[in-house]
Amino acid sequence: MSVPASNAGWQKRSLAAVWHPCTQMQRAFTVPPLPIARGEGPWLIDQEGQRYFDATSSWWVNLFGHADAGINDAIKRQLDTLPHVMLAGCTHAPAVELAERLSALTGGVLGHAFYASDGASAVEIALKMSFHFWRNQGRADKREFVCLKHSYHGETLGALSVTDVAIFRDTYDPLLMRAHLAASPDARQAGPNETAADVATRAAADMRRLLSERHEHIAAVIVEPLIQCAAGMAMHDPSYLQALRQLCDEFGVHLIADEIAVGCGRTGTFFACEQAGIWPDFVCLSKGITAGYLPLSLVLTRDAVFEAFLDEDIARGFLHSHSYTGNALACTAALAVLDRFEQEGVLAANRERSQLLAEALAPLRGDPRIAHFRQQGTIFAFDVLEAYAPGRFAENFHLAGRERGLLIRPIGRTVYLMPPYVLDAPLAAWLGARVIETLDAVCARSTTESHADRAPDPTVA
Repeated sequence: MSVPASNAGWQKRSLAAVWHPCTQMQRAFTVPPLPIARGEGPWLIDQEGQRYFDATSSWWVNLFGHADAGINDAIKRQLDTLPHVMLAGCTHAPAVELAERLSALTGGVLGHAFYASDGASAVEIALKMSFHFWRNQGRADKREFVCLKHSYHGETLGALSVTDVAIFRDTYDPLLMRAHLAASPDARQAGPNETAADVATRAAADMRRLLSERHEHIAAVIVEPLIQCAAGMAMHDPSYLQALRQLCDEFGVHLIADEIAVGCGRTGTFFACEQAGIWPDFVCLSKGITAGYLPLSLVLTRDAVFEAFLDEDIARGFLHSHSYTGNALACTAALAVLDRFEQEGVLAANRERSQLLAEALAPLRGDPRIAHFRQQGTIFAFDVLEAYAPGRFAENFHLAGRERGLLIRPIGRTVYLMPPYVLDAPLAAWLGARVIETLDAVCARSTTESHADRAPDPTVA
């Protein structure tokens, strides 16, 4: 088959053969996908040689840029030795070493890793482990879960049951188990003279009310620590996590930390929970753990949870499995990621990078077109006021960004940046300027578009 020499050729083939995620395919015929030929550092290059800065790290997975030489070499070495072997009845060095090193990052509090392939799978595992733990303890009545309003934990049926984003959930609601919704600690809810900590206190009080009423039936609370990403980068005070840990201990309920998007240094510490000085009962990791190279997810849990499954009765064991569990190539990529954090002082360097980007975006502070300019670690976000967000705002911003060399995808009217950990002063200045230019261009568009064009914007992340 001949290879198209242009973007248009690949777009035509893709639309004929590929069902793209998070996409209304009818709309894709009007706004076709961007054909990427290769990646170099923070840049993605299309089939015609145009370069785009990957401002959202390819759905939050890319940590150190594309085609990183060090990670490439690690994977190539493993490829010549052992690409994969099933982890049922076998083991291998990359899986063992990765579990050991991640446990060490928790001070040994979370001592066992269960591997899977994607974030939703990790959430499914944590939910099942929690329920099965209580069942093995003779508490099968503890089968309910609590999530936060506007939370997002994935789109498989279990994960979707603890997700509160209507556009993903509503269609499949008849298939889902019921979960309790607790108040979100989103700091944007602060009233006059209130702080983010005040909002966190109110949300914790709502959680206390729920747990006091239903703790005999609740297995676990699941939370995205510090940032509810799909809710529009909704950030909250670390005190909420401290209160949540205390409440779960008080009422005998597990705490699941979904760090799939916020782990691996995104919030300023390797685990977001570190900023609250707490450890959950389960941590879910994925996305950045392999720096965007290979699918991998895992659940870290406490020894007490692991030990509750030890029994001669096989049915009391945790029999969940995936064919590619603990894939050796993916674990090797993750080990290379941990090497980078240890050897290059990534977290300290990220503080400097974030300061550079904060300075480049400083003109947006106080901009009358936006609200809630905010930052947590390497993640920046702001909400564009509806009056300045004509039509299909997220789509318009994405396309205007591409015209300026940016690959960026707002969540509704929330513009956010989650760049790879490669910024220097010139690149940070360039990125900030392009974002502001893109905002100027989109806000300058006529706001007299038809009501039909102002339908809810499904573009996310």
